[in-house]
Amino acid sequence: MKLTKIDPKYIKNHNPRIGLITLASDFRIEKDFNNVIYGKDIDLYCNRIKSYNPLTNETLKKMADDIPNVTKEILPDQKLDCVAYGCTSGTIAVGYQSIFEKVNLVKPNTKVTTPITSAINALKTLGINNLSIFTPYTEEINQSVINYFKIEGGIEISELSYFDIASDLDIGKVDPEHLFDVLVKKDLSSSDALFVSCTALPVLSIIKDLEKKLGKIVLSSNQTLIWDT
Repeated sequence: MKLTKIDPKYIKNHNPRIGLITLASDFRIEKDFNNVIYGKDIDLYCNRIKSYNPLTNETLKKMADDIPNVTKEILPDQKLDCVAYGCTSGTIAVGYQSIFEKVNLVKPNTKVTTPITSAINALKTLGINNLSIFTPYTEEINQSVINYFKIEGGIEISELSYFDIASDLDIGKVDPEHLFDVLVKKDLSSSDALFVSCTALPVLSIIKDLEKKLGKIVLSSNQTLIWDT
């Protein structure tokens, strides 16, 4: 039998590479990313991070301890262009700088974005200074969200309404039609825009219709995260 060795030719260039860190219990975020980037020359690679219920500031901080290991296993020993950390309240609890450092510990010189920092970037780009917020969170986490927008973004919060759900799994089960019915009834007369927080909520697909009904800009965690990425 004849054996013939042939030298391989490798691709020299590659599409931009996004590493997405999503909560182990999140049903939604990968679908939203894939729906938006479908057909574009962008490559998405995901890994899931252990999450803890009920959602509190302490459990959200605990989750972030696993960021280096989870990031390292996204295309090991390969360069990522950007890592998106898919947890709004988790970023607030641990702080953006800590997440940035944990990612770059294993993937040096990598850009990092998060839902809450991307939301602030979007608000500044749009010139929005007065915001209405909707969340699925408990009161403890809601207060952290309000404080982050005020302190880190200089954004005034006119009002906040919420579901008071303590489990990320339950957040992912919210009916999008019910969510639409709830959001379309919000009074935004004192606000420039509405921000709907949480990567697990099924918001992205209803934003266009919400904006038509409300006559205001509507932003969501996944929407701004994908844009900023």
